[in-house]
Amino acid sequence: MMKTLYTLLLLALGSPALATALMVAPPQSQPILIQGGTLHTVTQGVLPNTDLLVEAGRIRAIGTALPVPADARLIDASGQRVYPGLIALANTLGLEEIEMIRSTVDSEEVGQLNPQLRAAVAYNPDSELIPTVRSNGITHIQLTPSGDLLAGTSSLLNLDAWNLDDALVPGGEGLHLYWPDLHLSVSDDELAERQRQRQQRQLTQLNQAFEQAYGYYLNRQHAQRQDRRWQAMLPVFEGQRPLFVHADTQPQIEQALRLADRYRLKMVLVGGYDSYRLIDQLLAQQVPVVYTHANSLPLRRHEPVDLPFTIPALLADAGVELALAYPGSWDSRNLPFAAGYAAAHGLGGARALKAITLSPANILGLSDMGALEVGYRANLVISDGDLLDIGQSRVSMVLIDGRQIDLNNRHKQLYHKYLNKPAR
Repeated sequence: MMKTLYTLLLLALGSPALATALMVAPPQSQPILIQGGTLHTVTQGVLPNTDLLVEAGRIRAIGTALPVPADARLIDASGQRVYPGLIALANTLGLEEIEMIRSTVDSEEVGQLNPQLRAAVAYNPDSELIPTVRSNGITHIQLTPSGDLLAGTSSLLNLDAWNLDDALVPGGEGLHLYWPDLHLSVSDDELAERQRQRQQRQLTQLNQAFEQAYGYYLNRQHAQRQDRRWQAMLPVFEGQRPLFVHADTQPQIEQALRLADRYRLKMVLVGGYDSYRLIDQLLAQQVPVVYTHANSLPLRRHEPVDLPFTIPALLADAGVELALAYPGSWDSRNLPFAAGYAAAHGLGGARALKAITLSPANILGLSDMGALEVGYRANLVISDGDLLDIGQSRVSMVLIDGRQIDLNNRHKQLYHKYLNKPAR
């Protein structure tokens, strides 16, 4: 066994051709003028044959026939589409490398009450999966902890960085609560009773935790000792940080809304399969929805097969603030295509694009991301076709804060390797 492990280690270290050793892009050193592209601005509609100037990592000008700075780098985007960089919410990229190998998975901690934990401290900026995700136009992720009940705090990261400090985007944090599963077995009475007891224990534990945390919030000036768990929840009670509640069924969402109303929390619903049944309550409490099922099967057998695709349109039509997410690590690269499904089922292309760009930025409290606007961060994607169409999307360039990102990745390397394999 030791000889086998040693051999595998030598093979891994001795196969540089299989590694995606990409260099992090340096800071922008000269102006970049993108000329003649079709700009999907999100906030100003679609602007055909329009120029966009990037300087010092920011969008400095948008218009037709912009003057060319003396030392500018020119990019001809004629016939191509320019989009804001996509923001992938509810993401574990950099926390999970190979799902079946436990030592490469660091997305969850033991215990059920861990509000003091930050998912970002376990982030691996050298993950082989990152280049495959950003090559589909995703420039930022909300790195999100997994778990039960209070799982910890998420952070917003850019996908081209040397280390965590380089990746972190100031602001954009949120506390994540996974609501207890309220499903009961209908075929096994004993199992149903055990499930009911477990649910009740979790709900009791959750309510007690919030009571203690709120008491700590009210009396923190006179606390005898600092409690790291409840200290981490202070920004949530102060309204400075949202509470992301992961819940899908109507009973779960109703219970979560009551909790948020009781403590006057800034709640964001994640998952939200049954959210269309509770639109009035969501609007009354101004709760945005991060919908995660735009590319899923129905939750129940009797439901129409296309219901998961149409729910985003139902929410948006009613005025609910909507973002779309594709939870996971490597598979989150499918985010734009999930948005395309929603677009084709009533949401429309403009609102679908907003749901993966500007709306995530708004939900995270960031006012300079998610759109092609003067003064915004220069997070851009250039594609030869429709970015939301899996049959047309061909990303040719990605900029993060004005830095051009290397779009090479492991998948492209393997594709070319076997494409050029000599015939026998």
